Amino acid sequence: MSKASSWVRYWRDEERSLEAMHAHFLEHVYAPHSHDTYSFGITDLGAQSFHCRGANHTSGAGMVMAFNPDEVHDGRAAAELGYRYRIVHIGPAVVRGILADAAARPSGPMPLFVRPVLTDPTLTGLLARLHGALVDRASLIEREELLTATVLTLAERGATRAPRTQALEGTALRRAARRAQARLHECFVDQLSTETLAAEAGCSRYALYRAFRAEFGMAPSDYQRLLRLRRARELLVRGLTPAQAASSVGFADQAHFGRWFRRTYGITPAIYQRASH
Repeated sequence: MSKASSWVRYWRDEERSLEAMHAHFLEHVYAPHSHDTYSFGITDLGAQSFHCRGANHTSGAGMVMAFNPDEVHDGRAAAELGYRYRIVHIGPAVVRGILADAAARPSGPMPLFVRPVLTDPTLTGLLARLHGALVDRASLIEREELLTATVLTLAERGATRAPRTQALEGTALRRAARRAQARLHECFVDQLSTETLAAEAGCSRYALYRAFRAEFGMAPSDYQRLLRLRRARELLVRGLTPAQAASSVGFADQAHFGRWFRRTYGITPAIYQRASH
């Protein structure tokens, strides 16, 4: 099988946070990243390995990968012939709405997936049907029915409502990490120095680096780049060219932006921009 066998297809709902991807990768290696959505993938062929929650995991054919929002992971082929997989990204607001509707009252704590790889034929089947309905542009009612059934089944069979706990060195460092995170959200386009970020967080550069990685799973610089990429996705949807989006969010040039976009999401900015329902 040659490199030419690699391909990517992408679909995006223009009204809410719901996206789907179908891809076959041979040599592509995802950089450590996270999504602001719940992300559920099915490995169809081959196997893929990834690092998440401090350990390495492998998803083989028929298995389901479950990532919580903002959960850092990477990804690469774990088989000689690569891997083919489908993944659906569902925004927390969409999940919350479905759970609240099913309970006929405001939803409680959001579900959290303890195991990043699940072996459950029922989940695999539902996700496959949902993915197919999205990318094949099934009727709205069919998509809604499958989305509801999939979210409810995932929440019942693969998740817990228990709050996540973080193993940090103390509440002071955790607060410092949160202050740095807030600053990055405010000024992710700017060229912030480590010294400035640490001073505003109220700790040393080394302490901030360690606390930030413990709290968010990546370095502050990686987090800033991820925020830039997320914003660039929004700008691409609005019709800006990749070059305009790259410039608007602080990338040095379009080539640099394009490399990181593909490393993070597995597709080019142009493919993402053309995706629609």
